[in-house]
Amino acid sequence: MKNRIDPELRESLELFPALNLDNLEETRKLLAESQEALDIPLDETISLTEKMVPGAEGEPDVRVRIHEPKERNGVLPGLLWIHGGGYVLGTAKESDLLCQQFVKEAGCVVVSVDYRLAPEHPYPAPLEDCYAALKWFSENAAELGVDPERIGAAGQSAGGGLTAGLALLARDRQGPKLSFQMPLYPMIDDRNNSPSSKETGSEHLIWNQELNEKGWRAYLDGMQGTENVPEYAAPSRAEDLSGLPYTYTCIGQLDPFRDETLTYVTQLAQAGVDVEFHMYPGAYHGFEGLAPQADVSQRALSDYVRAAKWAMHREVATVRK
Repeated sequence: MKNRIDPELRESLELFPALNLDNLEETRKLLAESQEALDIPLDETISLTEKMVPGAEGEPDVRVRIHEPKERNGVLPGLLWIHGGGYVLGTAKESDLLCQQFVKEAGCVVVSVDYRLAPEHPYPAPLEDCYAALKWFSENAAELGVDPERIGAAGQSAGGGLTAGLALLARDRQGPKLSFQMPLYPMIDDRNNSPSSKETGSEHLIWNQELNEKGWRAYLDGMQGTENVPEYAAPSRAEDLSGLPYTYTCIGQLDPFRDETLTYVTQLAQAGVDVEFHMYPGAYHGFEGLAPQADVSQRALSDYVRAAKWAMHREVATVRK
């Protein structure tokens, strides 16, 4: 499969160490050290604050990072951002640079969720943290200078899976109404048996079938692949996608999640949901973050930031339709 990788993406992949999910403590430590070494500068036009917001009933508070422009004209739309990491890795801080880009280019306020991770906190803890953050965002929109009718949710990989699960949960609980959802190359099918998943096997492609099995096992506490998995945990299992908001998603052609994403997009369209979808040839999982200077990465990033801007700033009458 490696001969199919976009040449501009190959070097970054070779330099990226294989993830070890059998020793999560060490892997989390190494990723945190790598993040600290990057020392991402804060854009001087953007304000960043960290806050603890109420969690679900009986659950701990949830940490969020709020990115907003220091100067603004009027009320802005809002974006709830959910980081990736296979449900077992990652922090909200790792998405700071991307969140800044959304603020600057999409003209919005971003609330990034530091949800609890599996296996210490399996489903539904991470999803409930995201729902609690969305609820707080919506209820405090006026204080944040945000239009509560223009709040969307987005995330990458496991964050994309949580985004899709959150959209279903908010719909069924009749909670805060999302104006759009953007589950990017989402991790949504615990069965892990699609042709694209099998193609990756144990190959070093950032994420593969072997890692995917371990991530799902941690998130679902060993229930993956059984009939006991709820659709909010694995949105590929949802039988009714009607009533969901406008959806944008994308995938690399060499991503193990390719086929589950294609199926999800088809089912959304058949359910009457407006959906936009992009697939990038020669691209593996998370390519635009690992090799941001590659042409295909810049196109992908530009595509989804543009889509977020369009979704948040379109006519309210269209959002409410």
